[in-house]
Amino acid sequence: MSIHPYPLSLIFLFLLCSCTPNTSESNQTSSTAVIRATPTPTPTPELLTVPPTEPNPPINPQVAAYIKSLQPAPAKSQGVWMQTKDKLLANHQGTTPLPAASITKVATTLVALKTFGPDHRFLTQIGTTGTIREGVIEGDLIIQGGEDPFFVWEEAIKLGNTLNQMGIKRVRGDLIITGKFYMNYNTAPVTVGNLLKQALNSQTWTSVITRQYQTLPPQTPKPQVLIEGQVKTQTTAPANMRILVRHSSYPLAELLKKMNNFSNNPMAEMIANSVGGAKTVAQRAAEIAQVPSQEIYLINGSGLTYENKISPRAAIAMFRAVELYLRSHNLTVADVFTITSVDEGVLSPRQIPPLAVVKSGSLGTVSALVGGLPTQNQGIIWFALMNGQGDLNNFRKQQDTFLNQIIKQSGQVSNPPQELAPTGERFGKSSQIEIVKN
Repeated sequence: MSIHPYPLSLIFLFLLCSCTPNTSESNQTSSTAVIRATPTPTPTPELLTVPPTEPNPPINPQVAAYIKSLQPAPAKSQGVWMQTKDKLLANHQGTTPLPAASITKVATTLVALKTFGPDHRFLTQIGTTGTIREGVIEGDLIIQGGEDPFFVWEEAIKLGNTLNQMGIKRVRGDLIITGKFYMNYNTAPVTVGNLLKQALNSQTWTSVITRQYQTLPPQTPKPQVLIEGQVKTQTTAPANMRILVRHSSYPLAELLKKMNNFSNNPMAEMIANSVGGAKTVAQRAAEIAQVPSQEIYLINGSGLTYENKISPRAAIAMFRAVELYLRSHNLTVADVFTITSVDEGVLSPRQIPPLAVVKSGSLGTVSALVGGLPTQNQGIIWFALMNGQGDLNNFRKQQDTFLNQIIKQSGQVSNPPQELAPTGERFGKSSQIEIVKN
């Protein structure tokens, strides 16, 4: 609770009067002299969801028609929750956990942000226990992983060029993988070691690596670091390892934006594991979003299973919890989720109204969509549509149609509200690489 402190002069006056004998003269003095400061009321915490009471009647017929449009999919397998900041608009099984697919990534996003913060970078350290003579490491090259979920071909090329910049062109020993080093969304240590070994030496590139290289700025050098030994793994780095290079990942907010735009399952699993795994994500997400724990059940951090279940209300609560948290860091949900008609990704082919900020989920017979829809007449409508046991393409089509009907009724905006506008200063943020001076 925040209470303004009393001015020092009032504290002294209060103490003096409270210790004065109870005489008529002292009573008269205290009645005119004592001034008590009035504490400033603590602001009421912002609610993430509204109570599941009777929704706004005008929306209900549209929701009923929407549920009917999903037939022959059973109504009991569909969930809808819609609200403005302070008013419930629609509730069809809104508190019932339903198969969530990649809406799971909203939980992973929320818990990762609360655990690490939006500017956290995952650190990969590159070192050796050997000596460097005339561009040759006489010993092993050691990679100490730090759970970077987006160390891909381009990052490996950048690392190779950095080693070349240091004059290193050959490693006489082995490539040692320690810690949690991932590459190209693969987590198997020997596999990722071989991928890295190949990427560091452009003489061994495949057509796939060459295509990724061509996405880099013109005149980017092609690295040539030949590792003569084998790929080996160790649990921890040697105590006498000398750090040569530190590679820092993209900031977490940018990693989450990439993950959500393309609904990248391996990235989601890596990030979820970095905060303790699916059970931890479910538990903490429910606590942060202020919903009953039974409304969020997860066995993985990506949603690549029918067993992950989230209620529509909990989906909205988590999305808004992300929005509230990012607001305190001068960011918005548009910095970590997809802006329709603006961002490229899995939602590019959809007909969702422009400038909505959303996360989708699709898995076989399940389709879900959650986010904020900006309107002229009702502000931001926070919505969750969770559909199951039916045709995936029809679910997507009816979701888009339903949201466009809402826009027709409530008015389309030409510019996003501040809560759904991306933060321009985040553009251009990427990974970093640092040569360590020994």
